[in-house]
Amino acid sequence: MSHEVPVLEVKPRDRMGSRYSKRLRATGRLPAIIYGHGTKPTAICVEAKGVLSALKRGLHVFELCLEGGAKETCLVKDLQFGWLGDDVVHIDFTRVNLDEEVTVSVGLHFIGVPEAAKKIGSVLTHDIAELQVRCKVRDIPESIRIDLTHMAGDLMQVSELKLPPGVTAMSNPHAALARVVVVLEEAAGEAATATATAEPEVLTAKKEEGAVAGADDKKKAAPAAEEKKK
Repeated sequence: MSHEVPVLEVKPRDRMGSRYSKRLRATGRLPAIIYGHGTKPTAICVEAKGVLSALKRGLHVFELCLEGGAKETCLVKDLQFGWLGDDVVHIDFTRVNLDEEVTVSVGLHFIGVPEAAKKIGSVLTHDIAELQVRCKVRDIPESIRIDLTHMAGDLMQVSELKLPPGVTAMSNPHAALARVVVVLEEAAGEAATATATAEPEVLTAKKEEGAVAGADDKKKAAPAAEEKKK
């Protein structure tokens, strides 16, 4: 549970457009916008290194200090990425208060190995990396820790999660968080099925080949027998 609220110094943007945004990013700043709470949207730019470092730590809430203005508590509502999908190119902030309930996506941190994954040929997979939760702004966790050593069987679902107080999962309760797949058994089963399917085809082909050859021999033998009779 994190109560850290970083303070970011932001500057107003007096121009828009992709060319201007590209020049901003070249100087180490990201274009952004603040909206919400019935206030007119404000176009800003923010220092990229600080905000990206906080986002990587799982922080969602910031105190934005606009030049010549008061601080505003804001939640990261949306991140826009470049066409390669790896770089953040724009941030949407929405004004909030710390006791307001919001729905956000929180990263999952898996630890431990379940008993089912210790068998030979077993592979552990994590089906989702984030979980949608609803809680007060002040209670947004940096991440959700999942201890897989307590996983019963070969599947863990969202409904089995023990979340921090005040935090409710909004994702499908039957969605899989992690599962164990036995690769060797599946591969052996597929090979056995392929062999069982292939063998009759080979035998049938040989039988058909022999039948055709036998018929040809009979046809050749018939004229010879007729000649002997004559």
